[in-house]
Amino acid sequence: RAGAHGAAMEPECRVLSIQSHVVRGYVGNKAATFPLQVLGFEVDTVNSVQFSNHTGYAHWKGQVLNSDELHELYEGLKLNKVNRYDYVLTGYTRDTSFLAMVVDIVQELKQQNSNLVYVCDPVMGDKWNGEGSMYVPKDLLPVYRDKVVPVADIITPNQFEAELLTGRKIYTEKDALEVMDMLHAMGPETVVITSSDLQAPLGNDYLIALGSHRKTKADGTRITQRIRVESPKVDAVFVGTGDLFAAMLLAWTHKHPNNLKVACEKTVSAMQHVLQRTIKSAKVQAGEGNKPNSAQLELRMVQSKKDIENPEIIVKATVL
Repeated sequence: RAGAHGAAMEPECRVLSIQSHVVRGYVGNKAATFPLQVLGFEVDTVNSVQFSNHTGYAHWKGQVLNSDELHELYEGLKLNKVNRYDYVLTGYTRDTSFLAMVVDIVQELKQQNSNLVYVCDPVMGDKWNGEGSMYVPKDLLPVYRDKVVPVADIITPNQFEAELLTGRKIYTEKDALEVMDMLHAMGPETVVITSSDLQAPLGNDYLIALGSHRKTKADGTRITQRIRVESPKVDAVFVGTGDLFAAMLLAWTHKHPNNLKVACEKTVSAMQHVLQRTIKSAKVQAGEGNKPNSAQLELRMVQSKKDIENPEIIVKATVL
């Protein structure tokens, strides 16, 4: 009975997303789940924390999941034999043992399904006014570098995180390409440096992201596609943008597996639509001349459903 109808349907694609949960607002799983569902993915979420809201607010309250509790949830899935996934997605983590447990789970899931793709945003820190600083405990760096990145297939570090992982500073685009090659050599076949302080050809009002996709063909030859994306800077501090970016990159690389250019154009364009809608609406809420607060700057996720589903390409990528 399902034959004729089933043929037209896309095969089910299931994502295990291990990220933070907030009651109010959009970060972590709250920023990743909706876009993935809208784009046709089944999303199974493990909430690594449950907070009232993100920690950029004046107050926050909530609970943190430890590595034993993560293991227990995974055991439940395994006992029911529903531990088969096409993707695993992870972002901000503060705890080394939790991160080590994630690696164990990813390795076991890869035994279940050798085609599993692990998308990892190695969240460790960022640069402010040219100075980099870590906002997770320092002891997470060796875990990311030595355990996590080697099992990851797609990674989305910012420039500072790419520098931390490789121990190499980026001053020029050439440096960045070499750093991405070093990251490929550590394991991942797709690397996207999501933001950098490199000078954009289009000028100072633009932010540069760089992507690299390395494929080994059947005959053993390697082909690398490299791209640069310049997107307009948006003058506000948003939270959850990295989580949204990684989720949409997962979706668009799935739909365009051998075209990082198109995947990044769709991801970054959708990002722009969401951010423009958010800043416009935040300014209205804050009122003339007032700076929007954290609550007003929460991503306009639901309002951007159509843009997430079918983004009009407003940012083009350059093949390098």
